[in-house]
Amino acid sequence: MKCIFCNCTDSRVVDSRPTEDGAIRRRRECERCGRRFTTYEKIETLPLLVIKKDRRREPFDADKIRRGLVKACEKRPVAIADIEALVNEIEMAMLNSMDQEVTTTRIGEMAMDGLRKLDEVSYIRFASVHRQFKDIQTFMRELSQLLAESSSGKEQESKR
Repeated sequence: MKCIFCNCTDSRVVDSRPTEDGAIRRRRECERCGRRFTTYEKIETLPLLVIKKDRRREPFDADKIRRGLVKACEKRPVAIADIEALVNEIEMAMLNSMDQEVTTTRIGEMAMDGLRKLDEVSYIRFASVHRQFKDIQTFMRELSQLLAESSSGKEQESKR
């Protein structure tokens, strides 16, 4: 770290402590002039942007996913802890993907995959909004696919 008084690049840390905003405050002493100065270190994160269906971009907000999942699970036997775990799983997948931009379609598909495992009715509710079913045939195709997956899963269980 360069001394602000003499421009020497050799300094030692005298004191370190975290700040309220998540940074680290370091009190330093210059090796050449002996004067002290303070530096702040803060982790730099890249913002994750969500590409909406109309091509607008906005910052990723896990609360939006949480609200959508809670609405889909309304009056269903799904624990809030399960919803929270699904939101955290989606958020971690987005942050770990190293992509700076993600589509709402990808987020929605991840949410539907998680809901399918938690509660099929909640899954259908969420899918009907996310996929914007235009008519009853589209809705019935989704239900038929869900029923086919459900019955094939039960057949495999009975063979065990």
